[in-house]
Amino acid sequence: MAAPHLSDLDVLKKDLRRKMAERCTMASPVDEEALRYFLLKEILAQPVQKIAAVWPLAGEVDLRPLCHVLSESGRQVLLPETTPKGSPLIFRRWTPSTSMTAGRFGTSHPQGDIDVPDLVLVPFLAFDRFGYRLGYGGGYYDRTLAVLNVPAIGFGFAGQQIDAVPTGPYDIPLKTIVTECGVIRTNPH
Repeated sequence: MAAPHLSDLDVLKKDLRRKMAERCTMASPVDEEALRYFLLKEILAQPVQKIAAVWPLAGEVDLRPLCHVLSESGRQVLLPETTPKGSPLIFRRWTPSTSMTAGRFGTSHPQGDIDVPDLVLVPFLAFDRFGYRLGYGGGYYDRTLAVLNVPAIGFGFAGQQIDAVPTGPYDIPLKTIVTECGVIRTNPH
């Protein structure tokens, strides 16, 4: 069986993912706390009740403290379940007492009921000033955002910003990105 042919865009993104993964090191606890502070402030300023967050993988921003604060504030926290390739994510309700289950690609998701978020928090390996992000390569968030049509906030560290993320026809720019330095309103072109 022949290997599938990768487009120039696929190769470019794959190389950038490798470069950004090597460049991304564990952030300091102070930087993570600052990022969560700005993210919480941005979420609470919006008229949303059901927020889709993420359970961290190794080396990712840990949003678990944010999930607890949101839950305590009366907001509903939803966490993604990684679906089969080519499908949008589904989100399950989470509370501090909800049991977590192992998912695909080393992820974890709650055993709670499936629900639809009002706002989606989107992780990335890299981002640019236009709001484009480089994800992990599965296309899950672009497919999910296209189907849900709800506001989304990208989150990560200032050091993950690059001049221009290579984009394809299905890449959806984010209007808001939050880093440890504050909130960035993007300028889609």
